[in-house]
Amino acid sequence: MDCLSILAHISLSVEQLPVKLYTIYTFYTAMKRLLSIKKYLEDVNRVAALALPWEKLRGKTVLITGGTGLIGSFLIDVLKAANLGCKVLLFGRSEEKAKARFEEYWNEGWLKFVKWDAAEPRIEQMSYVEDPIDYVLHLASNTHPVAYATDPIGTIATNVIALNNLLAFAAERKASRFLFASSNEIYGENRGDVELFDEKYCGYIDCNTLRAGYPESKRCGEALCQAYIRQKGLDCVIARLTRTYGPTILPTDTKAISQFFRNAINGEDIVLKSEGKQHYSYQYVSDSVSGLLTVLLKGETGEAYNIADESGDITLRDLASLIAAQAGWKVVFDVPDSVESAGFSKATKARLDGSKIRALGWEPVYDIRAGVHRNYAMLASTAP
Repeated sequence: MDCLSILAHISLSVEQLPVKLYTIYTFYTAMKRLLSIKKYLEDVNRVAALALPWEKLRGKTVLITGGTGLIGSFLIDVLKAANLGCKVLLFGRSEEKAKARFEEYWNEGWLKFVKWDAAEPRIEQMSYVEDPIDYVLHLASNTHPVAYATDPIGTIATNVIALNNLLAFAAERKASRFLFASSNEIYGENRGDVELFDEKYCGYIDCNTLRAGYPESKRCGEALCQAYIRQKGLDCVIARLTRTYGPTILPTDTKAISQFFRNAINGEDIVLKSEGKQHYSYQYVSDSVSGLLTVLLKGETGEAYNIADESGDITLRDLASLIAAQAGWKVVFDVPDSVESAGFSKATKARLDGSKIRALGWEPVYDIRAGVHRNYAMLASTAP
């Protein structure tokens, strides 16, 4: 009997559950509620109805890593809603977690789980996959401060070693296209010479630090994609995601915006662990996924695209105040612990120029205020 089955027979209160069971429980119950919420289904169906060249995916096999994460799980819901007849291979560590997230269509046959650990990537993990591979989307990665600080090796391995193995696998299977989910963090610190980072900008990163593992491994990952294009003839595109938020947020996510929402939903004041002067780009998850699909289906081989819009730009202090006002709480200041602070981004101004992806026809639906309002409403609806 797995953990999800055990939950149905447990006599303890939710608060008394062991940590692992409690995390699974909160994840499972929140996702079950999410799939019944009108706003969430509207977001999914809106993306699935976009004027994209969906025929490229019709009847194809799509390999996705990070499929139970914030972006990947929304993407899989969109592929289901688009009714393309495609098969999804979900590469991940925990079948239990994947089954919890996608229980509604777990036994329909089009979604197949493949045991694969991005933090300990080995090419033989993929050798027994007999399915044809048409598209590969590498979305798996540590993406929040505590993970950067406590699993720096896994952070780098996922973006370099796991990526290399996936690229080799895609090239061997003659995949039609490979998408690497990169990050706004590859730009580093703003040198003070621009307001917005376009795709050619290169800022400063102190590479000899623990925290550099994430942005530098994303930089290396992008270079690996270029190497496979040239040496193996593999069609690759790069999506540079910015700070994404949405109702598919994981309970373990320690990014500032995720903590702000968690504070608000738990009936707590919003805790700001800096002066809040950092000025960043943010994107609601449905807009990030529509951007991802735009890059996958319309992007040019070898090109990188920022998935961001100026309407999502805001300082951290103003973001905290916006979420606090939404929930009726106030903003308080606190000092982060040593583990958390070690994972903090050192960039103080990281706003992205989204004109290149807009030239492909992408347009976001939600600005920061509308996205925060919508996300808070859904999180409140799914809270246990």
